[in-house]
Amino acid sequence: MTVHALYLCEGSSDTGLRDHIEAIGAEMGREILVTVPDLDRLPNRPGHSVRGKLRAAQQVSDEGQVYDLVVIHRDSDGNPPERRRGEIAEAVDEVSPGLAHVPVVPVRMLEAWLLLDQAAIREVAGNPNGKAALNLPKPARAESVADPKTLLKEAIAAASEEKGRRLEKLQKRFPENRARLLQMLDREGPIQQLASWQAFTHDLRESLSGL
Repeated sequence: MTVHALYLCEGSSDTGLRDHIEAIGAEMGREILVTVPDLDRLPNRPGHSVRGKLRAAQQVSDEGQVYDLVVIHRDSDGNPPERRRGEIAEAVDEVSPGLAHVPVVPVRMLEAWLLLDQAAIREVAGNPNGKAALNLPKPARAESVADPKTLLKEAIAAASEEKGRRLEKLQKRFPENRARLLQMLDREGPIQQLASWQAFTHDLRESLSGL
């Protein structure tokens, strides 16, 4: 049976997680078709509210489309991850009762997941053979970084070894480079040491096993 999944992310540069959802399903012998609705095209954007996103997704879904699973990304932003997970569960129960759901709750923000692969950062920075120090955290500390987005921006800039206008142009491409890093994420690499990644992949596999 093909699993039809809805993926609600926080921003357009988070859509790359779809590839990993489908790949994890394939590893289990399950085919997953993941839909990522473009909620920004709605006249009234739903913002960060999970309830609002679920209701908005119902508006833009193809007529008659029934989903088996919804994957919902919500950064913890300093809140306890269990609080975010509870918020997601309550929203799904209210808007789509009975629908299986998988929370994706990176500690602070998803950029913490992207700080672990120096080679990938150097590649998106356009300087794969660079040797500049990037000052990246060890996996054990990645989810303790106070502002992982700023650190990732600084790491890409340092890796590029650019200056002046060329550096400015690179920094303007941060959303695109962030999206590339998410697509390039090595599921078998250091990210396996992060508690939030472990929770996401465990919950996804458990949900797929139950469908």
